[in-house]
Amino acid sequence: MSIYFDNSATTSLSPAVLETILPYFTQHFGNPSSNHRAGREAKRVIQSSRHQIADLLALSPEEIIFTSGGTEADNFALKSSIQQYRIRHVLTSKIEHKAVLLPLRQLEQAGQIQLDYVALDEQGRVSIPDLTRWLEKHPKGLVSLMHANNELGNLLNLEEVGALTQHYGAYFHTDTVQSLGKVHVALNAVDFATASAHKFRGPKGVGFLVARRGHRLPALLSGGGQEGGQRGGTENVPGIVGLTKALELAITQQQQNIAHLDSLKRQFIGGLRNHIPGVTFNGRCQSIDETLPGLINVAFPILDAPCSLVEALDARGIAVSGGSACSNLAGGSHVLQEIPSSFGKENVRFSFGSDNTRQEIDTALTILTELYQTEEVSLVS
Repeated sequence: MSIYFDNSATTSLSPAVLETILPYFTQHFGNPSSNHRAGREAKRVIQSSRHQIADLLALSPEEIIFTSGGTEADNFALKSSIQQYRIRHVLTSKIEHKAVLLPLRQLEQAGQIQLDYVALDEQGRVSIPDLTRWLEKHPKGLVSLMHANNELGNLLNLEEVGALTQHYGAYFHTDTVQSLGKVHVALNAVDFATASAHKFRGPKGVGFLVARRGHRLPALLSGGGQEGGQRGGTENVPGIVGLTKALELAITQQQQNIAHLDSLKRQFIGGLRNHIPGVTFNGRCQSIDETLPGLINVAFPILDAPCSLVEALDARGIAVSGGSACSNLAGGSHVLQEIPSSFGKENVRFSFGSDNTRQEIDTALTILTELYQTEEVSLVS
């Protein structure tokens, strides 16, 4: 048995995406910077992909800069905008992805910026009054707040934050790596946004930065002048083609996927409440409307076993996470450390994908019930 419930870490490549990109490894493999037919064809494909993405997201093609993924795009947006606009004050939160927190802390340590953190409530929600107070003090600063938290699933109201930053003349960057393709993203409300293809069933190693309202940033990576001089390096043509196809499928099927994932989420939450005594939930993940579809961060009672619950589930063929994949590498979740209710329990993130089924949810609930040695019950829906 193999059940994959870690779709926030990465997703499987869609078969339709794989079919689309294969020719660009074998037949159409030209370097887009080469001045011959094969190179010109590769360049044409990149520009066509840029236009397709722009149409899907109601953007202009020149607002899209292809990158190697979300981490590069976040670093690019933050470091280059701070340099370009001589920004001295930056506001973020302590539960952002490390791709945002680490570069900002490096800039702070170098004395280039003053870094502040917006207040959060016990469920990890941003305090809008605190954000407003900060903007009143630093009206020309930079705000960096993610749209969907990768561990809690909390969604930020981009329109509300965007209206505030525009009112005070501040810049607004948001990481949409977890949300783009899964829910509506109000890109008209932001200055900079970032995306990564492997979060919506595209290939790994490719993403993009959205730089809106005529922003033109100095290159983070200097080299051959690709991407209009804003990002050096030979473009990943198969990756860009795959990203485009995956985003097209994700947005076309978005409402269908939301309904399916919400159904799985309700089923799982109901089963946990009914059969695992003492279980609670982190963030706002119990709220269908306020969080990502299919993401649930659960605080379980400590398992009376020599291994963690994540390990116990893995041994039974169920892949889940104790947080983000990156936090596992770094030795723990900095996000959950900011949520008081998570202490004293074992926290597990379940993130469902479009391929997951109600039967898999039932199987997981049965295994969890057995692990906690509760009375045997039928969990079949």
